[in-house]
Amino acid sequence: MSEDFRTRAKLIPKGNRYEDFEPGRVFRHHWGRTITESETTLFSTLTLHFNPHYFNAAYARAHGHPGIVANPLLVFTTVFGLTVEDLSEGGGPFLGVNQLTYHQPVYPGDSLRAESVVLDRRLSDSQKGFGIVTWHTKGFNQREEEVIDFKRTNLVRVRDTN
Repeated sequence: MSEDFRTRAKLIPKGNRYEDFEPGRVFRHHWGRTITESETTLFSTLTLHFNPHYFNAAYARAHGHPGIVANPLLVFTTVFGLTVEDLSEGGGPFLGVNQLTYHQPVYPGDSLRAESVVLDRRLSDSQKGFGIVTWHTKGFNQREEEVIDFKRTNLVRVRDTN
């Protein structure tokens, strides 16, 4: 039998650490993501969001929209997810979101991107080896219109605990 690949695996740390989050630093998160009609309908159904704006095009049009509206919680989780690689993939518990604002509707076919700025950081008094970092994240559509913004806070691992 050949050697188990796990014996050759090399652990590569991912994500940024506390020291990387200087207040004022801006992260322009890569890629972005296009929201589809099927995923907003499925997301709404699976999360029991039975607002007809999210799955009934005729209803949405009767209320002034060009068609189905993307579920705002899907918009939030998508924009939040776009930030993870840069902000929290390095490890540390999520502490919360504050000041969440939806600026305008998102529709299927809209492509979202995110950028974040470091607002604040401090070493944790109770969790040795961690700091507390707060970011302000904004989500934009393909026309560079702001569709959402929020502040979020995480515990973030300190690179050097000496």
